[in-house]
Amino acid sequence: MKKPRVVFTGGSGLLALNWACAVRNKWEVVLGTHRHSVRLAGTNTSKLDLDNGVHLGHQLDRLSPDLVVHTAGLTSVDRCEEDRDLAHQANAVIARNIAEATAKRKILLIHISTDHLFAGDRCFYREQDPLQPLNEYGRSKALAETWVQSAHPNAIIVRTNFFCWGHRQRQSFSDWLICNLRDGKVLTLFDDVYFTPILADTLALAAHELIEKGASGILNLAGPDRLSKYEFALQVSTQFGLPVQLIQRGQVSHANLLASRPRDMSLDSSKARQILGRDFGSVPQYLRDLYAQEIEGRRSELIESVYV
Repeated sequence: MKKPRVVFTGGSGLLALNWACAVRNKWEVVLGTHRHSVRLAGTNTSKLDLDNGVHLGHQLDRLSPDLVVHTAGLTSVDRCEEDRDLAHQANAVIARNIAEATAKRKILLIHISTDHLFAGDRCFYREQDPLQPLNEYGRSKALAETWVQSAHPNAIIVRTNFFCWGHRQRQSFSDWLICNLRDGKVLTLFDDVYFTPILADTLALAAHELIEKGASGILNLAGPDRLSKYEFALQVSTQFGLPVQLIQRGQVSHANLLASRPRDMSLDSSKARQILGRDFGSVPQYLRDLYAQEIEGRRSELIESVYV
């Protein structure tokens, strides 16, 4: 039986690569690339012109996917603050291009949003809570949500904060923790910034289940555990057998960052859990799975997967 085909934008990015690994046995995977080249077993690659909606449409006609997962974007919060035009183009305009091109062809779409959409003055934000982004990254992603909903009402818009294995060109947050702790470096982590992290594979498989159930609209896909960045680092060190004493407490108010950050980015995923009829595990389980992925070769495979 022929596999359905999924095309990822941002195919050299952390989420697309790990998502591809999670589904490549059941889906024909095409990693859409721009600047970098990718080599990953069980997948194909294709250059995509995301800035030009007409060109993108022709490319989708050629690829004929059943599903597009839009993971591309400018995720550096401070870079977005420095170059607002670039943030607008990379995060909002491109999202609109993809939504319009996929809607026109009746292609299913999963659009990846963010948890940087709120003021951060409370916890466990729900899908219907009013947006109040504090920085340009959040504002560009909020605009992207509006445009995607307008252009492709049947799309799923996923708000999330994930971790996973990275590659030589880019580390994930968990990579950064593990690599530095293995090198014996002292790290300072914020104990006053909270999030609800989820393993990329868990996110991917839940998103595919939502597609199968015909879900649409904005959905939070995050872990159930609200942790500070400091608490998350402690759990990573424990699971990977790394020295906890190297992890120090810090506060975001003392960090002198360019862009303002919300203190609390935690998301309430009860709506998605209700649709699927199951929970999404827990951070300790995610970290056990991350550790198992390294033993099974995921980390080694991804380190070599992206090159210039």
